[in-house]
Amino acid sequence: MIESKSQKVISKSKSKTSIVNPFIDSTSPSKAWNLSHLDVPTFLMCPPLSYNTSEPNNIWMEDLDEIDRKVDDKKAARQFQALYQFLSSRGVVQLLPVPADCGLQDLIFTANLGIILEHLPAKDTVIISNYKSKPRIGETEVGVKFFQSMGYKTIVPTTKFEGEAELKHLYDNVYVGGYGLRSQKETYDQLEDQFGMKIIKVREDDPYLYHLDCSIFPLTYEKTIVCTEILSSKEVKEIEAVTEIIDISRDEALPGLCNSVRLGNYILNGSHIHELKRGTENYRLELAKNRKLEDIAADNGFELALFNLSEYQKGGAALSCMVMHLNRVSYQYRLI
Repeated sequence: MIESKSQKVISKSKSKTSIVNPFIDSTSPSKAWNLSHLDVPTFLMCPPLSYNTSEPNNIWMEDLDEIDRKVDDKKAARQFQALYQFLSSRGVVQLLPVPADCGLQDLIFTANLGIILEHLPAKDTVIISNYKSKPRIGETEVGVKFFQSMGYKTIVPTTKFEGEAELKHLYDNVYVGGYGLRSQKETYDQLEDQFGMKIIKVREDDPYLYHLDCSIFPLTYEKTIVCTEILSSKEVKEIEAVTEIIDISRDEALPGLCNSVRLGNYILNGSHIHELKRGTENYRLELAKNRKLEDIAADNGFELALFNLSEYQKGGAALSCMVMHLNRVSYQYRLI
């Protein structure tokens, strides 16, 4: 369950702040203003200082041998910088500090760190992740400390949950939540009860699409890109009742079509097509995904911006994994 605000999980000593129990509610006094109130798109990213692929924790990593999975640190830094510069040139990007020698190989993937509840007017509540993935468990403490230092209330569910990559805001108090592989359905039941949310719960059982951002991407308040072929008919009907669906195939989802981020009138997506050999299956899938995204962008008045993030694919990740929304101003109006 999610505990009451009166229950403390943070104990302070002269030397440091430590988590007593990372799986219950943790709160700090909320400030009237925080970064989520900025009137420009605002995101959280993390530099790849601790990023590595030493411990495979998803099927994409398991499919690669140790040599193919090894990260080129300099190339990874350049790829991160290109995405960071684009986002920060059109919005605000807060960088998550990386604790020295933290050993957290996936800390850069901030979309899994938590989610700010967009429907709450104060925009001061962050649901911090309770990770199932063992290499990521230590990120919970980092997230609690960081968001509390920024004046947010932080809550860590007692059930499993892996951030906004699993819980997508559509509009108002309406969300879609994925469960089954990394997050638990009970988490969403508790959030609905405590925060007045309506969460459409979608079961995930495809190991290659193991987070919800692999199969669902809210494009606007009215339209949502959905890979319907991996959902049940009941789930599709529930989503259709609250948003217009732009349908894509599993073949288009696998290379990361839904792993996009919206920035004003841009759709940002990762593509390493120039590193792929023509005529291969991977090239065919990547080309089809890019063309589908181009069509969706053109049909809905967006521009497409592609970034080579090949070093992060070695960690089984795509562009949306590297970005956590601190607000969703982009969905309120288009930017020039």
